[in-house]
Amino acid sequence: MSAREVDEQQLEAPAAIFERASHRGHRQGLQYAGAVTPAEAHHLAQAGAAEIVDVRTQAEWRDVGHVEGPQLIVWPRDGGADEVHEFLKHLREAFDPEQPLLFLCRSGVRSHYAALVAASAGFRKAYNILEGFEGHPAAGDGWRAAGLPWKK
Repeated sequence: MSAREVDEQQLEAPAAIFERASHRGHRQGLQYAGAVTPAEAHHLAQAGAAEIVDVRTQAEWRDVGHVEGPQLIVWPRDGGADEVHEFLKHLREAFDPEQPLLFLCRSGVRSHYAALVAASAGFRKAYNILEGFEGHPAAGDGWRAAGLPWKK
């Protein structure tokens, strides 16, 4: 994404981004509120319109890097029902179910499942951040590839 595209997005109202994310979600048959690009997620978080929830492991967060500010609530990779309930417990402790939440993982897969489970638990404004933090290596996408702020 070019600097011009990022600048244009900064002028865009959060409602327009949420509407586009919802349409994207409907087209993809998602059972949660929608899907946002990394740049859209950054804009929404900067505008105070949504919170990013990083669902990667502690090691990924620490060793690969992370977006500064978002809450880390680890998605239970290969976890059973107890681990998913623990994830939801931490989510409920940290956030209001009416708050827009943008789930972030490495590539957009775990965050998809986190958004799905969150939505089924009453978080009606759960969104997946497409491409994730690292993205897909061959595609050169994701949060870092978009040139969005992060730290190690």
